[in-house]
Amino acid sequence: MSASAAYVAIAVGVLAVLAVLLLAVGWGGGTRRLTPLAGLALACVVCGIVFGQEKAVGYACFAVGILLAVVDAVRRTRAGHRSPE
Repeated sequence: MSASAAYVAIAVGVLAVLAVLLLAVGWGGGTRRLTPLAGLALACVVCGIVFGQEKAVGYACFAVGILLAVVDAVRRTRAGHRSPE
C-alpha cells in the first residue's frame, strides 16, 4: 500500500467513526437551516475542489468560499446579539 493510499484509508476510517458517533449520539440541539450565503460559500468550496487541477481557479474559488462563510458567520453573530426593540 502506498503512502497516499494509506492517507486515504485513514481519512475514510476517521469519517466513518465520526458518522457512527453522530448517528449514535445525535446532532444535538435543534436543526438550523442553511442560509443562502452559506450555501453559496459551500458551492464555491466545492467548485474549488472540482477545479483543483487548475490552481488559479481552484484557489480563487476556495478564497471566495471562505470569505463568504466568514461574512455569513459575522452576520449571524451580529443578528443574534441584537437587543429586542
